Amino acid sequence: MYPTVSDALALPAIRQGRPRVVAGADGLRRRVRWVHVAEIADIAHLLRGGELVLTTGIALPDDPAALTRYVDELAETGVAGLVVELVRHWSEALPDALVAAAERHGMPLVTLSRETRFVAVTEAVVGLIVDAQVAELRAAEQVHETFTALTVAGAEPAEVLREVARASGLPVVLETLARDVLAYDTAGIDPGELLADWARRSRAVTVTERTSYHAEAGWLVTVVGARGNDWGRLVLLCPDPPQHRQFVIVERAASALAVHRLVARDRESLERHAHRTLLTELLASPTPPADLTARTTALGVPLERRQLLGMSVRPSTTVPTRAGGSPHSMATQEVLRDLAEATALAARRARVAALVGVVDDISVRALLSLTPQADADGVLRRLTKEIHQAAAGSPRALPVVVAVGSTVGTLTEARRSLIEAAQVAQAALRSGAAPAGRAYHRLDDVRLRGLLHLLAEDDRVAAFADRELGPLLARDASHGSRLVDTLRHYCAHGGNKSAAAAAAHMSRTAYYQQLARIEQVLGVSIDDPESVLSLHVALLALSVRSNQP
Repeated sequence: MYPTVSDALALPAIRQGRPRVVAGADGLRRRVRWVHVAEIADIAHLLRGGELVLTTGIALPDDPAALTRYVDELAETGVAGLVVELVRHWSEALPDALVAAAERHGMPLVTLSRETRFVAVTEAVVGLIVDAQVAELRAAEQVHETFTALTVAGAEPAEVLREVARASGLPVVLETLARDVLAYDTAGIDPGELLADWARRSRAVTVTERTSYHAEAGWLVTVVGARGNDWGRLVLLCPDPPQHRQFVIVERAASALAVHRLVARDRESLERHAHRTLLTELLASPTPPADLTARTTALGVPLERRQLLGMSVRPSTTVPTRAGGSPHSMATQEVLRDLAEATALAARRARVAALVGVVDDISVRALLSLTPQADADGVLRRLTKEIHQAAAGSPRALPVVVAVGSTVGTLTEARRSLIEAAQVAQAALRSGAAPAGRAYHRLDDVRLRGLLHLLAEDDRVAAFADRELGPLLARDASHGSRLVDTLRHYCAHGGNKSAAAAAAHMSRTAYYQQLARIEQVLGVSIDDPESVLSLHVALLALSVRSNQP
């Protein structure tokens, strides 16, 4: 912000005095914070540092030791330089002790060989300082405007860091509090050099204030975060002590980054809420609200003259913990929220317009909107691959089942496709992996079980299951037997009694006795294919009603 000693010596008010640097030429780049006229020798304790001291030398001693002490005190205070007029006390040259002391401290010592109006010098230097401050304030205002525009535009971190590097001309790095590099801009230097051994170097730089300069490392560091939740640091690699403008740049950039993180998180939350509301309204009634299409279009998901497909994404029933612990249920709202975000991310990556939300306690629902010309199967292959990858990369590394309903052409039919997808997903939990070459299930993949899921609310199916299995269920309840499980193993193994006995962990003799008891209770022969088919269908219907996989 402040001019240098060299800048001050170039002013006409000083040039007319014929200035000559007699010592401390290496310090001409020192910044001049103020200009002060002082004739007394014990002036140092009244100064604050950064002053350009003007004197005629009339009150200064001739004693070498006193002159040395005078310069030592000025240097200790941190004055920018000393200007002595060679008119009233010394006319030809300054005492050697004065020159030697100034040279030893690297403090600019300047002589004026002609009488100089110090008031004019003071006005000129102060004017230079004020001009520099005004320019700095204007530059800071421009920085504020630039980063405000980036914030409003929702600029990504890479864009923010690019502007930091451009405005400062220095490399910049955004890191987590764990010292992991999130983003950087090299400002033209070698990335390998910038990031070499970064974690170790970063841990060596600790700051006590929110924004601080670490002189040894040459790092200007500011903490990034908001609402009392700090999550990173922004580092500007600044070999020289930073100027005010550079402080403004990193602090405004840190604010833009903090706002971006908050907005990005809140935007996703608001987006999921808006999508969930629309999906809930669509599922609630066979006749969708009149304004639903307009609202979905405003969210970037047009539904008119499109191919519409319902989708259900749900976690597998149990998932092992990362630490190798016991499996645990994944159907929680927190898990589903993560899964909804992963599904929405996958849709963006696959460039598929979709409403994505959590509308129940077991799954994520999505309504895909494809153009009439789109290859639905090709889009689904690409999208479901992205969904599995995004779910696997979520905080809980979720394995998921993805199911898709029929392709429809109207919003009214979209409800049926969404319901169908949810029913197929439920059936698919039992049927296992999707057909080869596909990462999703459709109704024809789950066959009879899928049909029963479609008919799950039909009272006639429930009555059929009760007629077929009622006596057996009653027998198990009253006698503590497990005849229904015995029958389920038998049907699952296609009537192979030996395989069924092994699956039930029973001897063949004991298993055969259980089968005979089933025939006795139900009054049917399990050797009759039609009887076994009826019982198998009843068992499947029973599992669908009880939401068993």
